[in-house]
Amino acid sequence: MANQISDETMEYVGILAKLELSGEEKEAAKADMEKMLDYIDTLNELDTSAVEPMSHVFPVCNVFREDVVTNGDNKEQTLANAPLRKEDSFEVPKTIG
Repeated sequence: MANQISDETMEYVGILAKLELSGEEKEAAKADMEKMLDYIDTLNELDTSAVEPMSHVFPVCNVFREDVVTNGDNKEQTLANAPLRKEDSFEVPKTIG
């Protein structure tokens, strides 16, 4: 394998992913990442100069219901379900001091 990932890089990846990996898990993740990088290198080496660019855009629609724009609940009904209310608005409690 041409791609080698350092232990420091694996530590950094663990920190970014907010994972606490054991030594065995780090080695397994490192081996998987190195295989992925080698595969990407293999793909990059393919000659695609004779391949025409292609794109397929599929029409998007919801097959389970018709898309109809309607006015939502009336304001009073919506505010009646609010745990905290201030005049005609929801009041969001402060969560960060």
